[in-house]
Amino acid sequence: MKLNPGKIKLIIGIAYLAIVVTVLYFLFSTVDIKDLTSYEFIRSNRDTILKYKNENFLFLTTIFFVFSVIWVLLLGFAMPLLLFSGFVFGKWWGIIIVLTATTAGATLLYILASFFFKETIKKRLEPKFFKLKDHFNKNDLVYFMGFRFIGGGGMPYAAQNVLPVLFDMSIKKYIIATFVGSMPSMFVSVALGSGIENVINQNMKLSFYSVLFSPEIYIPLIGFTIILIFAFLIKKLYFKT
Repeated sequence: MKLNPGKIKLIIGIAYLAIVVTVLYFLFSTVDIKDLTSYEFIRSNRDTILKYKNENFLFLTTIFFVFSVIWVLLLGFAMPLLLFSGFVFGKWWGIIIVLTATTAGATLLYILASFFFKETIKKRLEPKFFKLKDHFNKNDLVYFMGFRFIGGGGMPYAAQNVLPVLFDMSIKKYIIATFVGSMPSMFVSVALGSGIENVINQNMKLSFYSVLFSPEIYIPLIGFTIILIFAFLIKKLYFKT
């Protein structure tokens, strides 16, 4: 018995959704979110994590890279990856690793969504974003790059990754726009993770002010403020929906 392409898409689509649900259930049933956000928990495990990184840099980088790709593919949000990357790898190595991984994961998600969930995405998102079509048709690369630059205008990360399905954006342009457009805001978040690690390394009490005035973070924060200003202007001019 031969399955037609429609049924194959449906089976794969259901399998994908089942995997997402299973991973989320496993994550939230086995991981205590309070621990992950606890300063004492992070501080007590910092030395162990950094020691392991120094001794197994390539292995940890590979594991983190693969995990990040899969995490984004399974609709995970980016912020935990960015903070962890900065905390463990520092802001320079961290941004290179996590930006490449999230771009790869987002691209795979885009391909998957285009092939299996195109009609569903159009049904859900097109009524809200139909006004963007003219802008995308003029220059989808620049426009989507700007959309990434402003953080998707507050749109959830997973939704940002599949939005170009509405406009049939080429994969090559999608990769370039995602990588370049996401870089500034992601760098700030990675630098924040690096700043937190620096504060802990100095045995300082973690607080808003101790992080804010750390040399590892206040310069990126200034850059982030500039980004926010430009993002606000760009959103007002080009992303009215």
